Amino acid sequence: MTTIPRALSRATNELGPVSDTPRLDAELLMAEALHIDRDRLILSPPQREAPDRFFQMVDRRKVGEPVAYITGRRAFWNIELHVGPGVLIPRPDSEVLISSALEHFEGADGPKRILDLGTGPGTLLLAALDLWPGATGLGVDVSRQAMSYAAANARRLGFEPRVELIEGDWAKGISERFDLILCNPPYVAEDAELGPGVREYEPDEALFAGKEGLDAYRELAPQLPRLLNKGGLAAVEIGHDQAEAVTGLLARDGLSARIANDLAGRARALLLTWSV
Repeated sequence: MTTIPRALSRATNELGPVSDTPRLDAELLMAEALHIDRDRLILSPPQREAPDRFFQMVDRRKVGEPVAYITGRRAFWNIELHVGPGVLIPRPDSEVLISSALEHFEGADGPKRILDLGTGPGTLLLAALDLWPGATGLGVDVSRQAMSYAAANARRLGFEPRVELIEGDWAKGISERFDLILCNPPYVAEDAELGPGVREYEPDEALFAGKEGLDAYRELAPQLPRLLNKGGLAAVEIGHDQAEAVTGLLARDGLSARIANDLAGRARALLLTWSV
Protein backbone atom coordinates (compact mmCIF):
# COMPACT_ATOMS: atom_id res chain seq x y z
CA MET A 1 0.00 0.00 0.00
CA THR A 2 1.31 3.43 -0.97
CA THR A 3 -0.06 6.06 1.36
CA ILE A 4 -0.81 9.56 0.11
CA PRO A 5 2.11 11.21 1.99
CA ARG A 6 4.53 8.57 0.69
CA ALA A 7 3.22 8.92 -2.88
CA LEU A 8 3.61 12.69 -2.69
CA SER A 9 7.20 12.40 -1.48
CA ARG A 10 8.07 9.93 -4.22
CA ALA A 11 6.46 12.05 -6.91
CA THR A 12 8.24 15.18 -5.67
CA ASN A 13 11.60 13.45 -6.11
CA GLU A 14 10.68 12.10 -9.55
CA LEU A 15 9.44 15.48 -10.82
CA GLY A 16 12.53 17.41 -9.74
CA PRO A 17 14.30 17.10 -13.12
CA VAL A 18 11.33 18.51 -15.09
CA SER A 19 9.82 21.10 -12.74
CA ASP A 20 10.89 24.11 -10.71
CA THR A 21 8.01 23.36 -8.33
CA PRO A 22 7.92 19.56 -8.00
CA ARG A 23 6.09 19.47 -4.65
CA LEU A 24 3.40 21.86 -5.85
CA ASP A 25 2.98 19.82 -9.04
CA ALA A 26 2.64 16.62 -7.03
CA GLU A 27 0.03 18.18 -4.74
CA LEU A 28 -2.02 19.55 -7.63
CA LEU A 29 -2.00 16.18 -9.36
CA MET A 30 -2.94 14.33 -6.17
CA ALA A 31 -5.77 16.73 -5.45
CA GLU A 32 -7.09 16.20 -8.97
CA ALA A 33 -6.77 12.43 -8.66
CA LEU A 34 -8.72 12.51 -5.39
CA HIS A 35 -11.31 15.01 -6.71
CA ILE A 36 -10.63 17.44 -3.87
CA ASP A 37 -8.97 20.86 -3.74
CA ARG A 38 -5.33 21.31 -2.75
CA ASP A 39 -6.19 23.10 0.50
CA ARG A 40 -8.09 20.07 1.75
CA LEU A 41 -5.26 17.78 0.67
CA ILE A 42 -2.77 19.78 2.73
CA LEU A 43 -4.95 20.45 5.77
CA SER A 44 -6.85 17.18 6.01
CA PRO A 45 -5.40 14.52 3.67
CA PRO A 46 -7.66 11.47 3.19
CA GLN A 47 -6.46 8.40 5.04
CA ARG A 48 -6.35 6.04 2.11
CA GLU A 49 -4.11 4.58 -0.53
CA ALA A 50 -2.95 6.85 -3.33
CA PRO A 51 -5.10 6.20 -6.41
CA ASP A 52 -3.62 4.66 -9.57
CA ARG A 53 -4.74 7.73 -11.50
CA PHE A 54 -2.22 9.82 -9.55
CA PHE A 55 0.72 7.72 -10.72
CA GLN A 56 -0.53 7.85 -14.31
CA MET A 57 -0.66 11.65 -14.14
CA VAL A 58 2.83 11.80 -12.60
CA ASP A 59 4.14 9.75 -15.53
CA ARG A 60 2.68 12.31 -17.94
CA ARG A 61 4.28 15.15 -15.99
CA LYS A 62 7.65 13.37 -15.98
CA VAL A 63 7.86 13.65 -19.79
CA GLY A 64 7.15 17.39 -19.63
CA GLU A 65 3.40 17.69 -20.13
CA PRO A 66 2.17 20.79 -18.24
CA VAL A 67 0.20 20.21 -15.04
CA ALA A 68 -2.65 22.39 -16.34
CA TYR A 69 -3.09 20.16 -19.38
CA ILE A 70 -3.09 17.05 -17.20
CA THR A 71 -5.68 18.38 -14.74
CA GLY A 72 -7.58 20.38 -17.37
CA ARG A 73 -7.72 23.52 -15.22
CA ARG A 74 -5.71 26.48 -14.01
CA ALA A 75 -6.44 29.10 -11.35
CA PHE A 76 -5.98 32.74 -12.36
CA TRP A 77 -6.74 35.76 -10.16
CA ASN A 78 -10.12 34.92 -8.54
CA ILE A 79 -11.37 32.46 -11.17
CA GLU A 80 -10.57 28.96 -12.37
CA LEU A 81 -10.24 28.32 -16.09
CA HIS A 82 -10.55 25.09 -18.00
CA VAL A 83 -7.59 24.68 -20.36
CA GLY A 84 -6.10 22.05 -22.62
CA PRO A 85 -3.79 21.45 -25.57
CA GLY A 86 -3.98 24.25 -28.11
CA VAL A 87 -4.35 27.13 -25.64
CA LEU A 88 -1.79 29.13 -23.71
CA ILE A 89 -1.72 28.22 -20.03
CA PRO A 90 -2.43 31.25 -17.79
CA ARG A 91 0.62 32.41 -15.81
CA PRO A 92 0.71 34.25 -12.48
CA ASP A 93 2.90 36.91 -14.14
CA SER A 94 -0.10 38.00 -16.22
CA GLU A 95 -2.02 38.96 -13.09
CA VAL A 96 -0.08 42.24 -13.07
CA LEU A 97 -2.33 43.38 -15.93
CA ILE A 98 -5.40 42.88 -13.73
CA SER A 99 -3.85 44.50 -10.65
CA SER A 100 -2.77 47.47 -12.79
CA ALA A 101 -6.31 47.86 -14.08
CA LEU A 102 -7.65 47.77 -10.52
CA GLU A 103 -5.22 50.52 -9.56
CA HIS A 104 -6.11 52.63 -12.60
CA PHE A 105 -9.86 52.54 -11.92
CA GLU A 106 -9.63 52.80 -8.13
CA GLY A 107 -12.19 55.27 -6.82
CA ALA A 108 -14.10 55.25 -10.11
CA ASP A 109 -16.98 53.18 -11.42
CA GLY A 110 -14.63 50.93 -13.35
CA PRO A 111 -14.62 50.06 -17.03
CA LYS A 112 -17.90 49.54 -18.81
CA ARG A 113 -16.47 48.06 -21.99
CA ILE A 114 -13.44 45.72 -22.03
CA LEU A 115 -11.43 44.36 -24.97
CA ASP A 116 -9.09 41.37 -24.67
CA LEU A 117 -6.85 40.90 -27.68
CA GLY A 118 -5.47 37.37 -27.92
CA THR A 119 -7.87 36.14 -25.29
CA GLY A 120 -6.85 32.46 -25.32
CA PRO A 121 -9.12 30.56 -22.90
CA GLY A 122 -10.56 33.92 -21.76
CA THR A 123 -7.94 34.48 -19.08
CA LEU A 124 -7.75 38.26 -18.79
CA LEU A 125 -11.24 39.09 -20.03
CA LEU A 126 -13.07 36.77 -17.64
CA ALA A 127 -10.94 37.81 -14.66
CA ALA A 128 -11.81 41.45 -15.41
CA LEU A 129 -15.52 40.73 -15.83
CA ASP A 130 -15.46 38.98 -12.46
CA LEU A 131 -14.10 42.18 -10.89
CA TRP A 132 -16.50 44.59 -12.61
CA PRO A 133 -19.99 43.06 -12.73
CA GLY A 134 -21.36 46.03 -14.66
CA ALA A 135 -18.94 45.59 -17.56
CA THR A 136 -19.27 43.76 -20.84
CA GLY A 137 -16.40 42.47 -22.91
CA LEU A 138 -15.15 41.46 -26.31
CA GLY A 139 -12.51 38.75 -26.70
CA VAL A 140 -10.57 38.22 -29.92
CA ASP A 141 -8.26 35.37 -30.87
CA VAL A 142 -6.98 33.93 -34.11
CA SER A 143 -7.34 30.37 -32.79
CA ARG A 144 -10.70 28.64 -33.14
CA GLN A 145 -9.65 26.16 -30.46
CA ALA A 146 -8.89 28.97 -28.03
CA MET A 147 -12.27 30.51 -28.78
CA SER A 148 -14.02 27.26 -27.87
CA TYR A 149 -12.27 27.17 -24.50
CA ALA A 150 -13.07 30.84 -23.87
CA ALA A 151 -16.74 30.27 -24.70
CA ALA A 152 -16.93 27.24 -22.40
CA ASN A 153 -15.25 29.14 -19.56
CA ALA A 154 -17.61 32.09 -19.99
CA ARG A 155 -20.62 29.75 -19.78
CA ARG A 156 -19.27 27.90 -16.74
CA LEU A 157 -18.54 31.14 -14.88
CA GLY A 158 -21.93 32.62 -15.73
CA PHE A 159 -20.52 35.44 -17.87
CA GLU A 160 -21.89 34.34 -21.25
CA PRO A 161 -24.52 37.14 -21.47
CA ARG A 162 -21.76 39.74 -20.98
CA VAL A 163 -19.21 38.29 -23.40
CA GLU A 164 -18.79 38.43 -27.15
CA LEU A 165 -16.05 36.31 -28.72
CA ILE A 166 -14.83 36.66 -32.27
CA GLU A 167 -12.18 34.86 -34.25
CA GLY A 168 -9.97 37.52 -35.76
CA ASP A 169 -6.58 39.06 -36.41
CA TRP A 170 -6.01 41.37 -33.45
CA ALA A 171 -8.32 44.43 -33.76
CA LYS A 172 -8.81 44.41 -37.52
CA GLY A 173 -12.43 45.26 -38.26
CA ILE A 174 -13.18 46.58 -34.76
CA SER A 175 -14.33 50.20 -34.80
CA GLU A 176 -15.58 50.93 -31.27
CA ARG A 177 -13.58 52.27 -28.32
CA PHE A 178 -13.02 50.58 -24.96
CA ASP A 179 -12.37 51.71 -21.40
CA LEU A 180 -9.98 48.83 -20.72
CA ILE A 181 -7.85 46.97 -23.23
CA LEU A 182 -6.00 43.86 -22.08
CA CYS A 183 -3.49 42.02 -24.22
CA ASN A 184 -1.02 39.20 -23.66
CA PRO A 185 0.46 38.82 -27.14
CA PRO A 186 3.14 36.35 -28.18
CA TYR A 187 6.50 37.93 -27.32
CA VAL A 188 9.06 35.13 -27.25
CA ALA A 189 11.94 35.30 -29.73
CA GLU A 190 12.06 32.29 -32.03
CA ASP A 191 15.39 30.99 -30.74
CA ALA A 192 14.73 31.67 -27.03
CA GLU A 193 15.27 29.01 -24.41
CA LEU A 194 12.06 28.05 -22.62
CA GLY A 195 11.21 25.93 -19.60
CA PRO A 196 10.62 22.19 -19.87
CA GLY A 197 7.50 21.30 -21.87
CA VAL A 198 6.62 24.81 -23.02
CA ARG A 199 7.88 24.61 -26.60
CA GLU A 200 6.85 20.97 -26.88
CA TYR A 201 3.26 21.35 -25.68
CA GLU A 202 1.94 24.91 -25.84
CA PRO A 203 0.82 26.51 -29.14
CA ASP A 204 3.54 28.26 -31.15
CA GLU A 205 1.19 31.04 -32.26
CA ALA A 206 0.63 32.06 -28.63
CA LEU A 207 4.35 32.08 -27.79
CA PHE A 208 6.57 33.18 -30.64
CA ALA A 209 6.70 36.55 -32.39
CA GLY A 210 9.58 36.62 -34.83
CA LYS A 211 13.32 36.88 -34.43
CA GLU A 212 13.15 39.57 -31.72
CA GLY A 213 9.79 38.67 -30.20
CA LEU A 214 8.37 42.03 -31.29
CA ASP A 215 6.26 41.18 -34.35
CA ALA A 216 2.92 41.26 -32.49
CA TYR A 217 3.68 44.65 -30.94
CA ARG A 218 4.39 46.07 -34.40
CA GLU A 219 0.92 44.95 -35.50
CA LEU A 220 -0.74 46.34 -32.38
CA ALA A 221 1.00 49.72 -32.47
CA PRO A 222 -1.26 51.49 -35.00
CA GLN A 223 -4.43 49.83 -33.64
CA LEU A 224 -4.36 50.72 -29.94
CA PRO A 225 -4.79 54.53 -30.22
CA ARG A 226 -8.05 54.22 -32.13
CA LEU A 227 -9.44 51.66 -29.65
CA LEU A 228 -8.84 53.35 -26.28
CA ASN A 229 -11.32 55.74 -24.70
CA LYS A 230 -10.14 58.90 -22.99
CA GLY A 231 -9.50 58.07 -19.35
CA GLY A 232 -9.07 54.43 -20.21
CA LEU A 233 -6.15 52.01 -19.88
CA ALA A 234 -4.45 49.61 -22.24
CA ALA A 235 -2.39 47.01 -20.34
CA VAL A 236 -0.09 44.97 -22.56
CA GLU A 237 2.13 42.16 -21.30
CA ILE A 238 5.82 42.25 -22.27
CA GLY A 239 8.93 40.17 -21.83
CA HIS A 240 11.10 41.20 -18.88
CA ASP A 241 13.79 42.62 -21.20
CA GLN A 242 11.47 44.29 -23.73
CA ALA A 243 10.35 47.43 -21.87
CA GLU A 244 12.41 49.91 -23.90
CA ALA A 245 11.71 48.31 -27.27
CA VAL A 246 7.96 47.92 -26.73
CA THR A 247 7.62 51.43 -25.29
CA GLY A 248 9.22 52.74 -28.46
CA LEU A 249 6.64 50.91 -30.54
CA LEU A 250 3.43 51.52 -28.55
CA ALA A 251 3.86 54.98 -26.97
CA ARG A 252 2.65 56.89 -30.01
CA ASP A 253 -0.21 58.98 -31.40
CA GLY A 254 -0.86 60.62 -28.03
CA LEU A 255 -0.44 57.56 -25.83
CA SER A 256 2.04 57.67 -22.95
CA ALA A 257 3.48 54.58 -21.26
CA ARG A 258 4.72 53.41 -17.92
CA ILE A 259 6.01 50.03 -16.78
CA ALA A 260 4.45 47.70 -14.21
CA ASN A 261 6.56 44.99 -12.57
CA ASP A 262 5.54 41.45 -11.68
CA LEU A 263 5.92 39.92 -8.22
CA ALA A 264 9.57 39.13 -8.95
CA GLY A 265 10.27 42.80 -9.67
CA ARG A 266 10.71 42.29 -13.42
CA ALA A 267 9.12 44.52 -16.04
CA ARG A 268 6.00 42.65 -17.12
CA ALA A 269 3.41 45.09 -18.49
CA LEU A 270 3.29 48.30 -20.47
CA LEU A 271 0.46 50.56 -19.29
CA LEU A 272 -0.81 52.98 -21.92
CA THR A 273 -3.00 56.02 -21.24
CA TRP A 274 -3.81 59.21 -23.10
CA SER A 275 -1.34 61.99 -22.48
CA VAL A 276 -2.82 65.00 -20.74
